[in-house]
Amino acid sequence: SSTPYIATALALNAAQVWTYLHTYSQTSRDLPRERLLELKELLNSASTLYRGAIIQSQKELQDNTYHDSTEFRQACGLFKIFLAESTDLGKQVWTQFNENGMMIGICTLFLAWVLANPLWKKDVRKQIGMILCWFGTNNRIAMNGASEDQFASSLQSFRLLEVAASFICMIFYSGVLTFGNSYIEHEREIVTFFLAILCLLVFRRWNYESNRNATTTAVSAYLPLVVISCSRIHDVFVTGHGLDPSIRLHASHNALVFLPALTVLLALRFRWFELTHALSVSKFIDILTTVCLGCSWWEKRTRDHSRNGHEFAQASMIFVMIGVMHAVYCTGSELTSRVNESRVQRSWKLLCHSRLVLFRVMMFLVIVTGPSTACTAVIVLVQCAALSQMMMQSKAHAEIDAPVMAAMWRLLIRQIFFATNHHCSFNRLHFTAAFVATDTFQFHIAGFSLFMNTFGWELLGTLLLLLTSRFTTNFTTADSKDGHSRVWDWFCFYQCTETLTSCISVSAMKRHREYLYQLICYFLPSIFHNLKIYFICSHSSDGMGSICSKIYVCCNIYWYGVDVLVH
Repeated sequence: SSTPYIATALALNAAQVWTYLHTYSQTSRDLPRERLLELKELLNSASTLYRGAIIQSQKELQDNTYHDSTEFRQACGLFKIFLAESTDLGKQVWTQFNENGMMIGICTLFLAWVLANPLWKKDVRKQIGMILCWFGTNNRIAMNGASEDQFASSLQSFRLLEVAASFICMIFYSGVLTFGNSYIEHEREIVTFFLAILCLLVFRRWNYESNRNATTTAVSAYLPLVVISCSRIHDVFVTGHGLDPSIRLHASHNALVFLPALTVLLALRFRWFELTHALSVSKFIDILTTVCLGCSWWEKRTRDHSRNGHEFAQASMIFVMIGVMHAVYCTGSELTSRVNESRVQRSWKLLCHSRLVLFRVMMFLVIVTGPSTACTAVIVLVQCAALSQMMMQSKAHAEIDAPVMAAMWRLLIRQIFFATNHHCSFNRLHFTAAFVATDTFQFHIAGFSLFMNTFGWELLGTLLLLLTSRFTTNFTTADSKDGHSRVWDWFCFYQCTETLTSCISVSAMKRHREYLYQLICYFLPSIFHNLKIYFICSHSSDGMGSICSKIYVCCNIYWYGVDVLVH
């Protein structure tokens, strides 16, 4: 009879469920104590019947007389009742939908969304009004004469089209998309498509202007194509993120691929993230980090299972930590130094030191994600450099409006999340990130590694935009200062819109279980980057008090929203 085997399977499942419930109850008060005692008594009764049935079956085997014991059937029934009641308890505690709490959170989020709207600022309204009403075109026509009529009108039409396209894309992406299954199933393709549209529109305007004006540099006109080309190359050719390189299934895990990628990454580090070209302690730290990382991946690919590369991975993590502390120390020294320098020089040094901190944190992401991320890091650096250069274009015809620039940054950061083989579901988590440097599970180290592997690119991209928008205002023309600072305002507004519409869609469709991980993917980056913004802006002296207060409110709202969704 199959009854004893079924009883054994049910007993094992019940024991595992009880172990989880008991362990969870030790650190949380969500589970009612009375229900746990009832489940414990039910499990004890089923276990007693199961043990008695086993003893009886052993006696019958010794006497060569076996009968299908009713005790096995009774034990199966009790185990099924235990599992069913445990399931009901889990649904009541973990999947309950607090509609009143969600409504309070949504109303508060809506208030924060209204306060975060950049259109409250006079310069933003003026800029949008000039684009919509073509005030700038009419002024230039009056000054330059009728010969510039068609040229200026065409450029203004291009800018109007870019702004309209950015609004349409972000409304669809941040609002409409959250109410359908495409939010999870096809978001990667949608994000890449929207990013390509905006980049092509900017390229069309820049290329038109460079063909008309011989003094304009034609090389910068191709920066938008660099962004979308790198995105497509990344999607098609770079695979295997978060997978063990010893399986030898992906080309990016080959030493002929990741070793040259690490070399290029190191060259970009020396070229773009250093104030001087001389060999220094800072460069030596990054060289040691890269060498140890390459040796670790080399050992992980060997067929000798005794060589797992953990020692080299641990060494690379240590060098990364030393490098981050060194870069933070240099940044602090620059902030507290009293050397007589111009504001432009000081801002440029602070920007370089801050970018170096982000680069070394990115190296930690490379370590915990695997060999495929070496190519990813190179591509992402090129894309971010291209967007930064596009953002700092100060010429009248080449300047990109703040809503368009913020949309491009938002879409690029989100596209990197999907390009690194992540997805909004628990079964796509890169659990190997917790074991890149050890065979044993270390709770804090493994949890931090898995968190950074999942949300690190979002956090780094957000901080890079914050630093770029704040520091570049000090060494650009007066006309573009407000535009650079407003890029960050529009970026936060898009993020707040996405959070608000996600809460509304979850409340309307009661899809909390299916969308829980997806919502966490959007809440956590906004939480952390807004917290960082609050502490950074609280020490600024450029009239940021009102913005700081808004951000502080948003941070509390986000935490409240996550608490409501999870519990």
